Amino acid sequence: MTGTMSRDVAVIGGGPAGLAGAEILAEAGHRVTIYERMPSVGRKFLIAGRGGLNLTHSEPLASFHRRYHPARPSLTDAIDAFPPQALRDWCEGLGQPTFVGSSGRVFPNSFKASPLLRAWLGRLDALGVRILIRHRFLGWETDGSLAFETPEGRVVAGGRPTLMALGGASWPRLGSDGAWVPLFTGLGIAVSPLRPANVGFTVPWSDLFRERFAGTPVKRVALRLGDETVRGEAMITADGIEGGAVYALSRLIREAIEARGEARLVVDLRPDLTEATLTRRLETHKQGASLATRLRKDAGLDPVAAGLLREAAGLTLPSSAAGLAALIKAAPLRLLAPRPIERAISTAGGVAFEEIDRRFMLKARPGVFVAGEMLDWEAPTGGYLLQGAFSSGRAAAAGMMDWLEEAGPAL
Repeated sequence: MTGTMSRDVAVIGGGPAGLAGAEILAEAGHRVTIYERMPSVGRKFLIAGRGGLNLTHSEPLASFHRRYHPARPSLTDAIDAFPPQALRDWCEGLGQPTFVGSSGRVFPNSFKASPLLRAWLGRLDALGVRILIRHRFLGWETDGSLAFETPEGRVVAGGRPTLMALGGASWPRLGSDGAWVPLFTGLGIAVSPLRPANVGFTVPWSDLFRERFAGTPVKRVALRLGDETVRGEAMITADGIEGGAVYALSRLIREAIEARGEARLVVDLRPDLTEATLTRRLETHKQGASLATRLRKDAGLDPVAAGLLREAAGLTLPSSAAGLAALIKAAPLRLLAPRPIERAISTAGGVAFEEIDRRFMLKARPGVFVAGEMLDWEAPTGGYLLQGAFSSGRAAAAGMMDWLEEAGPAL
């Protein structure tokens, strides 16, 4: 450590942002205590890796930055300081090399979160980081001390520089429940409302469609809202639609619903074919072929796609080949509401960036730094969420060290 005496510092929240910040602070020689309200750290991190841990993305950095909304210089600078390749190198240093998948997403070779988390916690232990579990943050005492609720009752930790990484409000059973929001707003700190992001939406399906296709994927489609189009897959649920392609548009869908009460999503069920090609195919059907056969053989629609087409048309399909082709290329769906925030992959909203300085420190509370999902940003799935957590956690830790060095022994 250069120029700064060792300090007792607190990290509240044991997710990726908190652990990343704790590592940087401990490497600099500070005595770090992590306070986590759950029985173990990294629970949402482990769930994120259940189907394959998507750490980050390999696309060019300029494109990478555009995935974050709203675009904030502080977050951009944090990602520039610890970009995707640096995250991959860090994993390699923990004995967990990575690879780039066909979609450009980056995964550990093991494809799992647990080996990486075990190695990470081993490193933190070797650095002397102390982890106190079942400590729920209750706020600050009048003297600046940190108050926690524990199984043994209320405990207080003396005032010390603090990095807060308390997450959003998605998957509260894993630790992020948004309970910190009133603690901050009570201090006059602006917090944008927490809203579901990367989430499914309700659709008024007919009973027949719901009963037949709930749980069925709709593959190789393109979804469009306004000027944005995303290709991929979606999943039909009993009350709506979800999946990667939907999540990529979830912010725009949510904003449309907030503005107009519903969103009109356009589904291209055959994005690999032009409307003219589809029209020709549908015109050349065998005499006497049923409409179901034409949709299956001539248009190449599987049962769930054909069912979705009927839902979009109000169950009565156009009789002409041209009209049918046009509907296949632009089937409208009414999306009425996002699923509850507890079912979202992540959350939008959080501490407004105007409330922090360039070092991620709260202007209203010097010595308190904020990182991760509790800040007001959102990004799609694909590695952007974890990258944002890692980068902002490390940036907040660096900001704390800069502040400590500036304050010097007088602190």
